[in-house]
Amino acid sequence: MRLFVAVLPPVEALQGLFDAVAPVRGLPGADRLRWTTVEGWHLTLAFLGQVSEDRLPELEAGLADVAETHPVHRLRISGAGRFGDRVLWAGVEGQTWALRRLAEAVYEATADFTGEVDTFNFHAHLTLARAGSSRGHRRAVQRVAAAELDGLAMALAEYQGPEWEAAELHLMESRLDGGLVHYETVRAWPLADWS
Repeated sequence: MRLFVAVLPPVEALQGLFDAVAPVRGLPGADRLRWTTVEGWHLTLAFLGQVSEDRLPELEAGLADVAETHPVHRLRISGAGRFGDRVLWAGVEGQTWALRRLAEAVYEATADFTGEVDTFNFHAHLTLARAGSSRGHRRAVQRVAAAELDGLAMALAEYQGPEWEAAELHLMESRLDGGLVHYETVRAWPLADWS
C-alpha cells in the first residue's frame, strides 16, 4: 500500500479554494501545468511510500498515540507561492504552530516506516499544480516557467478562505487507476479536544 498521513480540509474550505483557482487556470502559462484535482488537496504531514499490510497495526497504533496527544486547531487556506519552477501551492495560516507540532510528531512516529533520517522539514501547503519535468529543459525555459508560476501565485496571493477546524488525522492511501491518482482514507483518528 502506498500511504501518507494528512489533514483534510472540509468541503467548504475546498470549495472556496476551487472558486479562487478557477479563473487563475485561464491565465498565461496555466495551460502548461498539470493541475491537481480537489480530491488531491490535502495537507500532507508525512509521505510513507510503500507499506505492507502486515505493518498496518503497528503504524495505526503509533498514529493513534499522536492524535490523542495533539489538539484540534483552527486553520484557513490563505495565499499562494511556488517551489522552484515546478510547483504552485496554496498556503495555510492560523494555528500553524499546532499543525507543525502534529507534523513533527507524525514524522517521528513514522520514521521506522519511511527510513527518514534527515532533519524534519515541513511547509504547510496544498499542491495546486505541477510543471512538467525540467530535465533537458534549457535554463531560459526554466526562467520563463518560474516567472509564469510567480504570476499565478500572485493572482492567488490575497486569497483567504474560511476558517476551519483541523480535528482529525488521516492515514491515506494513494492508488494509480488508469493514469489517475485516487486517494482514500484508510483510517482516521480524532485529535484531542482540550476545550
